[in-house]
Amino acid sequence: MSRYITTTLPYVNADPHLGHALEFVQADFLARTARMRGEATFLNVGTDEHGLKIAQRAEATGQEPQAYADEYAARFKAFADALDISYDSFVRTTDARHEKAAQAFWKRCADAGDIYKATYEVKYCVGCELEKTDSELVNGRCPLHPNLELEIREEENYYFRFSKYGDTLLAQYEGHPEFVVPDGRMRELTAFVSTGLKDFSISRPKDKLSWGVPVPGDEAHVMYVWFDALVNYVSAIGWPEDEGSFSKWWPATQLAGKDNLRQQTAMWQAMLLSAGLPLSKEIFIHGFITSGGQKMSKSLGNVIDPMKIMTTYGVDALRYVLLRHVNPYEDSDLTEDSIRAHYTAHLTNGLGNLVARVMKLAEEHLPHPAKLSRDTEVVDSRFLSLVESFRFNDAMDIVFEKIAHADAYMTKYAPYKGIKSGDTVERERARDQIENLVGQIAAIAVHLTPALPRTAAKIAAAVRKNQKPENLFPRIV
Repeated sequence: MSRYITTTLPYVNADPHLGHALEFVQADFLARTARMRGEATFLNVGTDEHGLKIAQRAEATGQEPQAYADEYAARFKAFADALDISYDSFVRTTDARHEKAAQAFWKRCADAGDIYKATYEVKYCVGCELEKTDSELVNGRCPLHPNLELEIREEENYYFRFSKYGDTLLAQYEGHPEFVVPDGRMRELTAFVSTGLKDFSISRPKDKLSWGVPVPGDEAHVMYVWFDALVNYVSAIGWPEDEGSFSKWWPATQLAGKDNLRQQTAMWQAMLLSAGLPLSKEIFIHGFITSGGQKMSKSLGNVIDPMKIMTTYGVDALRYVLLRHVNPYEDSDLTEDSIRAHYTAHLTNGLGNLVARVMKLAEEHLPHPAKLSRDTEVVDSRFLSLVESFRFNDAMDIVFEKIAHADAYMTKYAPYKGIKSGDTVERERARDQIENLVGQIAAIAVHLTPALPRTAAKIAAAVRKNQKPENLFPRIV
């Protein structure tokens, strides 16, 4: 069985932030768990690099757009590597292969009669790179970018016949209620499509915006950034040139933030219908991370830098917090204090302390590495089911139940006392209990492998060598 998992592509108009880390880590957890199940898995991440915001940022920094995009794409790739994201593709929308695929996709939609040229006046949010209808505005402004003035544009653009696909999309949603997760987002999406879809612009005049993929057959226009960027999901797996690769991997499990709901679950799906390609397999929509009850912003001073967290606590500590202490479906609040508290309580005093105590007993009192039963390699079916349902925090709770069970076993049987007994039988019983505990932490390591890969590897190595490892999560003073 083949599995294709993809994140949305971060827009390279700023440095990577905690929201990017959340989606990357969620996707990686899902991909690593799929591989653990024996599924051939392809994980795609990358960067979205065209559009007005990029052109404006490049001009403001005195750079050419390509040089600006190269610099920020490198930052995001380094960010993914720092997070231990096991990606199989890092696609860039400025890659020649992607641009060629975007043009081929455009031609497919044009051949289907779904692209036409027209002149319209629209309200446009540069922050979203999207047109806005009056019903989407709050006090005349985009609710996601309330500090930006909407631009009123009247120009000749190419448009995509989005309105043509409303009924087909609604039938897809009704027939496949699991297509969008969670249920609340599916209801929100269905309500949006039910009100009627409006065709949307998919090009910009080149004399106003030169930074984009050229429209096939019309050098006076470049593609609208969303049309171009969405095609990455198929260009990353070889479409249209490598049909074998595309057929092997598509359709995809997609992850996206709630601000991408319309683009991923309606616009992109309509584009796939137009191009005659299968729809996505499923789309998981996650919430935002707030801090101190407010949206993170530099002016409020509540921005949490993920690179700083990794430097202070380690990459697995950040992965742990994002997977266990962020609700995958809803908005969640984190602060630097709460991250520190989670680290100390659950990693330093919890997992780290358990492993240190067990492996110290094993190193001192077992004559050889523990003989592990095959049961230690069996992954809890509840864990697998929860990951597959995108309930990442609940899956992590299963792992920490196993940690709590091992702690309770240690307390109940106290092998650290029995091993010092003058009674031979009591000492042997204590050795068996120590070996049992080693087996329990070996099983914990197996479950931690897709979530905290570095920590899992250290625990597994300690079990193999029958040695206490260095502190997994040192106490932060």
